[in-house]
Amino acid sequence: MGHSHSHQHSHAGGQNLKRLRLVVLIAWSLVAFQLVGAWLTGSLALLFDTVHVFTDALGVSVALVATRLALRPASDRHTWGFRRVEVISAMLQATVLLGVGLFVLYEAIQRFMHPEEIPGREVLFFGLVGLLGNVIMIAVLVGGDRSNFNMRAAFLEVLNDALGSVAVIISALIIWRTGFYQADALVALLIGLLIIPRTVKLFRETVSVLLESTPPGLDLELVRSHLLGQEHVLAVHDLHASQISSDLPVLTAHIVLDDECFTSGHTVQILKNLQTCVAEHFEVSIEHSTFQLEPQGFSADEDLRHLH
Repeated sequence: MGHSHSHQHSHAGGQNLKRLRLVVLIAWSLVAFQLVGAWLTGSLALLFDTVHVFTDALGVSVALVATRLALRPASDRHTWGFRRVEVISAMLQATVLLGVGLFVLYEAIQRFMHPEEIPGREVLFFGLVGLLGNVIMIAVLVGGDRSNFNMRAAFLEVLNDALGSVAVIISALIIWRTGFYQADALVALLIGLLIIPRTVKLFRETVSVLLESTPPGLDLELVRSHLLGQEHVLAVHDLHASQISSDLPVLTAHIVLDDECFTSGHTVQILKNLQTCVAEHFEVSIEHSTFQLEPQGFSADEDLRHLH
């Protein structure tokens, strides 16, 4: 049995935590501020942008929790640590936000057909403050560890939200200068079209992880071909690949070798070659791999072993 596991618990994790804590604080403060603004102004675009900010605040909060939990060592009770918390939280987040997004889209259509008066100048003020908050968060995150999945996701979420704030500002300017109140509903629809596809994509990805589907971008047939190309490898069976979390793909396989490998001492080098193969040769780097090395005779009893 061979086993390779690389823990990504480095000093960068502590730096990421500091940056994420600051971003989470700013994000939730922005949610509260814009929610008050949406209530005072009655702007649907500002309300939808608040939902957008809420999405990002949840996202960076999940990233913060996932980063903290990832630093905890595994235990006998939690052999993978708490890596799945990220996936479960993201799935619940996507479910709630999809419902909210569809509701606000419906309201936006109704508002477009029956426009209501919106104070453009006040909406502009709240939109500008929202954009300022997003610019500050981008500045905090841009210096973080860009190789970390959570940091990249948090950066993209905040950047996307900044675009939503720009849309609210444009809407407010149009209303203030022209009195075209339908601009509020149009911007709300635009922001909704940004949120809902991303939410659906997030939901599908999290469900895929929980179903232990093959990691996106990993071709198992190509993996099998590379493994079979290793010296002394005769067959590969029970090949499985899945994800524990978004940044932890795992792979297991049974490898049939020449019988002489178990007496000549070749197995150690073969195991190293197999682990290097799956860690370096593919688009998805798998640093946690488990291989069971078997002689030819053992492989012949495969059907019996699957009866247990």
